[in-house]
Amino acid sequence: MPTVPLVDIASNSRGEKELADTVFGVKPNRHLLYEAVRQFLAGRRRGTHATKSRGLVSGGGKKPWRQKGTGRARVGSSRNPLWRGGGTAFGPKPRDYSFKLPGKVQKGALRSALSLRAGQGGVTVVKEFDLGSPSTKRLKEQLEGLGMSERVLLVEVKPTRELVLSARNLPKVEVGAAAALQTYQIMLARHIILSEEAATYLEQRLGS
Repeated sequence: MPTVPLVDIASNSRGEKELADTVFGVKPNRHLLYEAVRQFLAGRRRGTHATKSRGLVSGGGKKPWRQKGTGRARVGSSRNPLWRGGGTAFGPKPRDYSFKLPGKVQKGALRSALSLRAGQGGVTVVKEFDLGSPSTKRLKEQLEGLGMSERVLLVEVKPTRELVLSARNLPKVEVGAAAALQTYQIMLARHIILSEEAATYLEQRLGS
């Protein structure tokens, strides 16, 4: 079973904690990671890009010259895609880029991401995130005390208001709920700190 450090948020070590092999000790499937990250990023795209077709470009209502007898190519509008100032043929239109992945694929990607980070020594479990009151300075000091200066993901079953407010002004720190955890968040972070409750929740949710 994978063994990760068990600490409290004040940086006092409490030993080690064993995590489930079925969630934190599987062989990472890189294709599942790719699909899950691609789906997440596709869902974030606004898809508001657009170009004007010949029917949307202003002007060009009059035929530039008669059909025959001029020696020039026939043309019906000065706003056709071949002319400067004309419309765009087959240009991008507003669309929804999001797509769905099967539940088994999403769970497999989460298991792969968690196992990859655990194998790299990037997973830590804390007893609980007990900050008392919102304090960005205190949270920053505690994370530095744990030796975490790169991107950090804090995962709780139900993130408290104090934790969210303490982390929101730290550009390299993100707070996530265990039920809404995304593969992209795990892959983006270098360190993942799970509460014991969140670790148990993930083992139950992803272990089956």
